[in-house]
Amino acid sequence: MELSFRSHFLLSALFWCLVHSSAFGLEKPYIVYLGSHAHGPEPTAADIESATNSHYDLLGSYLGSNEKAQEAIFYSYTHHINGFAAILEEDQAAEIAKHPDVLSVFLSKGRKLQTTRSWHFLGLERNGVIHQSSILRKARFGEDTIIGNLDTGVWPESKSFSDEGMGPIPGKWRGICQRGIKDDFSCNRKLIGARYFNKGYAAYAGRLNYTFYTARDHKGHGSHTLSTAGGSFVPGANVFGYGNGTAKGGSPRARVVAYKVCWPPIHQKKCFDADILLGFDAAISDGVDVLSVSLVGDPEEFFMDSIAIGSFHAARNGIVVVSSAGNSGPQPGTVCNVAPWMITVAASTIDREFTTYVALGDKQRLKGSSLSANGLPSNKLYPLISGADAKITNVSATKALRCLAGTLDHKKVKGKILACLREYGTVDEGHQAALAGAVGMVLANDEASGNDIFVAQAYVLPAAHISFLDGKVLFTYINSTKFPVAHITRVKTMLNTTPAPIMASFSSRGPNTVEPAILKPDITAPGVNIIAANTLAVGPTGEEFDKRRTPFKAASGTSMSCPHVSGIVGLLKTLYPGWSPAAIQSAIMTTASTRDNKVEPVHDSSLVKATPFSYGAGHIQPSRAMDPGLVYDLTVNDYLDFLCARGYDESQLRSFTNEIHACPKHFNVADMNYPSITVPNLNGTVVVTRRVRNVGTPGTYYVRIKAPAGVVVSVQPQSLVFERFDEEKEFKVVLKPKVAGKPVDYVFGRLIWSDGVHYVRSPLVVKHR
Repeated sequence: MELSFRSHFLLSALFWCLVHSSAFGLEKPYIVYLGSHAHGPEPTAADIESATNSHYDLLGSYLGSNEKAQEAIFYSYTHHINGFAAILEEDQAAEIAKHPDVLSVFLSKGRKLQTTRSWHFLGLERNGVIHQSSILRKARFGEDTIIGNLDTGVWPESKSFSDEGMGPIPGKWRGICQRGIKDDFSCNRKLIGARYFNKGYAAYAGRLNYTFYTARDHKGHGSHTLSTAGGSFVPGANVFGYGNGTAKGGSPRARVVAYKVCWPPIHQKKCFDADILLGFDAAISDGVDVLSVSLVGDPEEFFMDSIAIGSFHAARNGIVVVSSAGNSGPQPGTVCNVAPWMITVAASTIDREFTTYVALGDKQRLKGSSLSANGLPSNKLYPLISGADAKITNVSATKALRCLAGTLDHKKVKGKILACLREYGTVDEGHQAALAGAVGMVLANDEASGNDIFVAQAYVLPAAHISFLDGKVLFTYINSTKFPVAHITRVKTMLNTTPAPIMASFSSRGPNTVEPAILKPDITAPGVNIIAANTLAVGPTGEEFDKRRTPFKAASGTSMSCPHVSGIVGLLKTLYPGWSPAAIQSAIMTTASTRDNKVEPVHDSSLVKATPFSYGAGHIQPSRAMDPGLVYDLTVNDYLDFLCARGYDESQLRSFTNEIHACPKHFNVADMNYPSITVPNLNGTVVVTRRVRNVGTPGTYYVRIKAPAGVVVSVQPQSLVFERFDEEKEFKVVLKPKVAGKPVDYVFGRLIWSDGVHYVRSPLVVKHR
């Protein structure tokens, strides 16, 4: 059934592409962004109709008639975001972009998707016990906060979305539960809403069949992320018996909503801008408090980025948007979702590993990671062969060593443990090994992958993933031994491992390539081997060949770290409903830690000391975030001043917000009241201004500075006296190089305000022009 559906879908997509390429030439889906609506936050049916007609009028003036405009437009954004998505030719899009009311026109491009232990590691509980001092209890487990999720939908039957013990749906909820076609999808008092948006996807894929008209999750990604943010308590959650414990979200008593904007991949792209933007517009109208967005695309200028646009409108309406940093690390400058009005999350490990060992015939033992369901059939040494030695005729040894499809001789492999060199970090090598008749597999990292073996995969046969250095040991043994043998031990769940956290190698790094004066990512959170809810439509690997079905799965990525922060934001929203998104972001960032569980600096997977370009302000500490002492707050006007400094004019900003905003004559991007301080162009003396607001008790805060290497830093004043709650104070940070023209590379430091109880930390990131 799955194969025939996939074949039908690919043939339909191919037919549509051929027809459109020949008949329409350069026609593509574009988003025409017009800013905000004049009708206010609660539009009437007449307001929505008027907005839609205005879109027809504008496009019709270019296409020749409103009828042609109606045929071209497949989405009108009519609630909070003003604009439309339409099929246009390139020259038409270029002309429309010149219209004075149009802020931007950009292609609806595709984007990528990016438990039982992680909340313990974050200090919300200890050995399964949630203490009275935990933010979980103080915030009533996120009670009645509404968390939305832009992703692949949801598996509503999962126990993580059970409404047992939940009260009536909050009156602030204004959304719907969109039923699928030929699908018994339903919501409840936990999963209070669901919608799907597919027209942006259909603009590339062509006509869709009924399976695309549902919010049901057929991939598993959306169920996993949504349950991590706000899933209910589920005792006995595990993957093949590993990592057993109680699964729950960061806000287990929150209400959750699924917005399905991601579909089967087209050229590796699954989520398209037109659908994403409508998802944002719907979520704002529906009344969510938190929006979790585990999606990334290439960094773009803010008005050309659907996630940046959507998250601005959300923040303007008091919604905290949390996003993934991306999985393109460890190369610098790869971080995505870089707008200052969203929280951008990196990924790091927790103190749990799924460990197996490879015992070689010469008594050497190599440590590996795995989530293989089964062990080897007997406790003995098995013949060991490398992929290169198991190649079929006329295939290169290099390809066979990677255990690629069609390279292995079944007769040589059958009954043996197969040693492969990692290709893409997928589970396909294990599938190929099993097809070739191997009893087990050892997958060694190549040099580029190094020694990072933290991500454990649910291989379809007994397997171990080992480091590059241990891989050299393995292949040296095979190549120097006449009859090499080995054994792979059963996987064990190892707890309280050290050091942790370690920055995941895949986690995207700064600097911010769109605006270097804003540090991104903002924070790091658990994102490796996270156990959470799964769909029953696919197996734990997500691959077609995997016929196993598990209610929970382990997954890794910034997609997993993002909803951890979303869940914590839900707790803070419950505790402090009047706090702005920026205040919540500040509380999370300024209370973060840059030390691991050995009280040493956090390191990268290469064992090099990590920097703020890896972890932002540091590793999230939820219970400290509920009492930050001081916050760096921001308003919509501050964000508009930021855009002014980036060259946006007052006319553009008026369209953006539907309000008049006077750009300040002198405003530096570095002066935006962000919780981190970044100066990417230290050319002489630079003075940076910040404001902090007291959200604790009255008291005096004193400054401490760890200056970046080669930089002199001073702060005026050196103490701040707060006589009352909510009082705000300003200070200036003066930075100058010790030697002119230096530092030539980025250097890092720290600024801390403390009253002896609270420690309000800000990273300092500095580079010469």
